Amino acid sequence: MYHVVLFQPEIPPNTGNIIRLCANCGAQLHLIRPLGFDMSDKQLRRAGLDYHEFAKVQIHDDLAAFVQAIQPRRMLACSTKGGQDYTGIQYEPGDALLFGPETRGLPLEVLESLPPENRLRIPMLPNNRSLNLANAVSIIVYEAWRQQGFDGAER
Repeated sequence: MYHVVLFQPEIPPNTGNIIRLCANCGAQLHLIRPLGFDMSDKQLRRAGLDYHEFAKVQIHDDLAAFVQAIQPRRMLACSTKGGQDYTGIQYEPGDALLFGPETRGLPLEVLESLPPENRLRIPMLPNNRSLNLANAVSIIVYEAWRQQGFDGAER
């Protein structure tokens, strides 16, 4: 399946919701330090309900440690600064779907380290800043999974 990578996530309920999402679609979740919360945070646990035991979550000291440990097939970053529509690419199992912190997004140096075609954007109406992190992750993960025919899903 896919690797969902949250770069320095800040808001516990968002990460809790993403844990639940990953448990339900088979994606592996990776959290890049520093985290804006403790993994035992009540809000994180409440948002993830009882799905924590079904999700594969790994914590990495930095993005380089994630890349070294996982060696993803390809890194795809989601950003309001991306130029590639998220539906305009072919997702493949083993892709890493990278998302930035809620209040500031991915650092420019991270975005610029990736080819332009790997910088994804979710379309929005003009003059809007961004979507909620958990919503953005859901949109892209489900598009990637849809392209794989919802492989492994109960029908």
